[in-house]
Amino acid sequence: MRNVAESEKITINLGFVDLGHVDLLVREGFYGNRTDFIRTAIRNQLERHSNEAKQSVSRRALQLGVCHLSAQELGSAREADEKLDIRVLGLLSIGSDVTPELALATIRSITILGALHATPAIKAALADRIT
Repeated sequence: MRNVAESEKITINLGFVDLGHVDLLVREGFYGNRTDFIRTAIRNQLERHSNEAKQSVSRRALQLGVCHLSAQELGSAREADEKLDIRVLGLLSIGSDVTPELALATIRSITILGALHATPAIKAALADRIT
C-alpha cells in the first residue's frame, strides 16, 4: 500500500483586520481555530461555484481525485507505443520507480489542478510538459 498524503499544505497572507475578524470568530466559538475557519470558507466557496466547476471539469475531460502512475503502467504504454495526455483535478502521483527516461517516453502532457507528487528528477524532466 502506498502512502499518499490526504492534503496539501498551503500558505496565505491575510490582512491584520481580516485576521482579527477570524480570531474573533474563533474566540467566540464559531470555529475551533483559524484552520477550521479557512477550510469552512473554502468549502463554502467551492459549493457556491460547484455547477460551474462541474461543467469545467467535464469540458476539460479532467480525472477527479487521486491518480497514481507506476513504472508498470507507463511501461505498458511504452510497449503499446502510446503517449499519454494526463489531466487531473486532485492529486497526480508518479511512482518513485518511474525513471525520467520512461516518463519522457510515455507522457506527452500533464494538466494538473491540485498537486503533483513525483521525484525532483521526474518533475525536472517533465517541466516543459506540465501546465
